[in-house]
Amino acid sequence: MTKSVAFKVSALTAAAILSTAAHASPNLSGGVWFNYQYAQNDKAQQESWGVIDSEALILYADGNVPDTPWTYSAETRIGPGSFTDAANNSTGSQFGIHKAWVGYQFEDGPMITIGKSQVPFAWKTYNFWPGDMLLAGYGDQMDVGVKVSQTMGALHYDAALYLADDWSTSTDTMDDNRHWGSTSTYRKVQTFVGNLAYSVNDMATFGVSAQSGGLQELVSGDGEVSGDHNAAALYYTINFGGLWAKASYITTERNLPNEVADVTIENDRYAAEVGLNTGNWSFYADLTYAQPDTDGNDADTIRAFAPGLSYDYGPGWMYLEYLTQDGYVDRNGMALEGDFDALYATIDFYF
Repeated sequence: MTKSVAFKVSALTAAAILSTAAHASPNLSGGVWFNYQYAQNDKAQQESWGVIDSEALILYADGNVPDTPWTYSAETRIGPGSFTDAANNSTGSQFGIHKAWVGYQFEDGPMITIGKSQVPFAWKTYNFWPGDMLLAGYGDQMDVGVKVSQTMGALHYDAALYLADDWSTSTDTMDDNRHWGSTSTYRKVQTFVGNLAYSVNDMATFGVSAQSGGLQELVSGDGEVSGDHNAAALYYTINFGGLWAKASYITTERNLPNEVADVTIENDRYAAEVGLNTGNWSFYADLTYAQPDTDGNDADTIRAFAPGLSYDYGPGWMYLEYLTQDGYVDRNGMALEGDFDALYATIDFYF
């Protein structure tokens, strides 16, 4: 392409973007968070009485084009508190795009979402810093692909195809990361996801979710999709005034690419959450279990428990949370034993 043609193409592209921006109705906002952590298993933190870190600047862009069915949403994070997996992404440790999608809402029909969006699989935990705990890999996942969603009376459905779990060859899903291989082993690809939820009334919802996809090996350089993964979930949520509760059961299977390891990893996950909103306060607790069923894995059933509270002070929230667990889920989805206990105090504000 010549410089002249390239300039004309760039000019036309810029004009189109400016035209869209002129007619869009954006909601631009931002925020900051930072966290205090005292890990009881960390000798250095015991000596220093903990550490204050994980600071981040978060930028949001949400909006729609008036008189059209188009919407969009994006969240970008800057700083060491971006929840990134620097060794396995394309953006490093100080920057990440948590989500970025455009949507088209059909009149009296479904909405189509294209880009990096929430994977519609069961429910997500309410807490802030402890995160998805032993839901690991099936919690707050943001993958790249296309999703169709629609609510029809008491019934809601989602159907999605995600080509990968992040941009380019990154395996970093940010918030719920480090559970789907690495840039030197394998990554999740070609994942089909379905979700069906039925609201019994204004308070209670039953749901079922399923996903199935491939695992692309990144060892040989051939990039063969020689592994696969499958999971299914049953879940329930209820809200009554300021009270809420959630429960879920997830069964998982992961056949790793032979280039990585000749093993099938299986385990079952159980999760429950209860909470209360009263005034500016929220009180909540998450409990998760993982039960290994993999040949050669001698780990017992592992548990993670995280009680917490938050206070809405106006421009943001203050959180006080505690996490105790006797196991973890590794990059291959294997449930393993290991003790960890930590106290978290987090402050955020938005503008």
